Amino acid sequence: MKKKNYLNNRDILSEIHKSKSSYCRFSSPEYHQYDSILLDIDKINIRTIADAKRVRAKRLSAESATVIDYRKIAKTDVVFRIMTFDHIPAEPGRKKNPKTVADTKVKVNFPPFQHFKFNEQDELVCIGKSHWQGDVDTGHFSLKSGTATDKLATMWIKLCDRYATKGNVRGYTYNDEMKGQAILQLAQIGLQFDESKSANPFAYYTAAVTNSFVRIINLEKKNQTIRDDILEMNNMAPSYTRQAEGEWAIALKREAEYQEQLNN
Repeated sequence: MKKKNYLNNRDILSEIHKSKSSYCRFSSPEYHQYDSILLDIDKINIRTIADAKRVRAKRLSAESATVIDYRKIAKTDVVFRIMTFDHIPAEPGRKKNPKTVADTKVKVNFPPFQHFKFNEQDELVCIGKSHWQGDVDTGHFSLKSGTATDKLATMWIKLCDRYATKGNVRGYTYNDEMKGQAILQLAQIGLQFDESKSANPFAYYTAAVTNSFVRIINLEKKNQTIRDDILEMNNMAPSYTRQAEGEWAIALKREAEYQEQLNN
C-alpha cells in the first residue's frame, strides 16, 4: 500500500478553496465550485467551454465512481472563475507609482475573482464574487466576511514544524522563533496563492517558510555580530562562533603565507 504524504497539493488546494469561498457570496451554494479559471471574460469561447466540460466531467466521475462523458455536460452547467478587480473599490494613492490594476485598488488578501455561467438565453451572468457580502447583485465589498479553515491552519503549522526538524536549522537555539515567524508569514500570505498560475501550493508555502527561517537566521547573525563587537571593544571574550571564525581566519592566513614562501 502506497504511503500517503503528510501534506499533498490536492488537500491543500481543497482547503484553500474552502477558505477563499468563505469570503465570497454566490447566487446558489453549488456555484462555489468552478470548472475553469480564466484571466478575462473574453477568453470564454468554444475551446475553453469544452475544456471546462472535461474538468467538470472528470470531477463528477470521481465523485460518483462512474464515467461521465463530457459531451453530455450542458453548457449552462459549467462555471467559470474570472480573475478580475472590477468589483474591488478603487483606492487612489495607495502606491506612489502604480504599475498594475491591483496597485490602484483596495489591498485584498488574495487575488479577487467573479464566477460566471451561461443562462438559458445563452447569456453570461455573474453568479458569485469574492470579497463580497450580501446578495451578488445588491451586496457590498467586504474584507472580513471569511476566514481560513481550521484544517488549512493546521497544515501551515504542520509544514513549519516539519521544516524546523531539517538538519540545517534544527540546531539553532532560536528554532522556536523561526517557526513562529514562518507560521505568521503563512497566516499573512497563505491565501494569496493563485490557482490560475499554479497547482502546486506546497512549493509556494515551502518557499515562504524557507524565506522566513533564513530571515530570522540572518537577523540573529547580525545581532550576534553586534554583540561580539561590543564585547571585544570592552576587552571581553566574544562568542565561541566569533572565536572559531577568528582561529579559522588565522589558520588560512598562515597557510597562505606558507604557500607564498614555497613559491618563492
